[in-house]
Amino acid sequence: MSKHKTIIYTAGIAGLTLALAGCASKGQPPESDLQAAESSLQQAVASDAREFEPVLLNQAQNKVADARELMEKEKYKEAERLLEQAAVDAQLAGARAETAKAKEAVREVNRSLEEMRQQINQNQ
Repeated sequence: MSKHKTIIYTAGIAGLTLALAGCASKGQPPESDLQAAESSLQQAVASDAREFEPVLLNQAQNKVADARELMEKEKYKEAERLLEQAAVDAQLAGARAETAKAKEAVREVNRSLEEMRQQINQNQ
């Protein structure tokens, strides 16, 4: 084998080894993603998502639980993906709950306005 081919062969083997080592590494536990997902869950609960969006909130909670199990098995990439999804689900549940509460408040204001109109019409 020529010196040039040997260098290319060695570089190829080294590159392949590094690539495989990168794929095989477990990485770091996604602690910040876990904290973000839990914070999003707390905010959703505070927004009354349990009342207005219980299914979506439950899905987010289940994803966090599943991610914790994956973290125990050192499957950090999968856990990270689930935690990101859980955070988004919880944020969506909170936003939908806030929207539902705002719509309810608007309906109440409109109902009060209508009652006032009727009282004014009766007094005239």
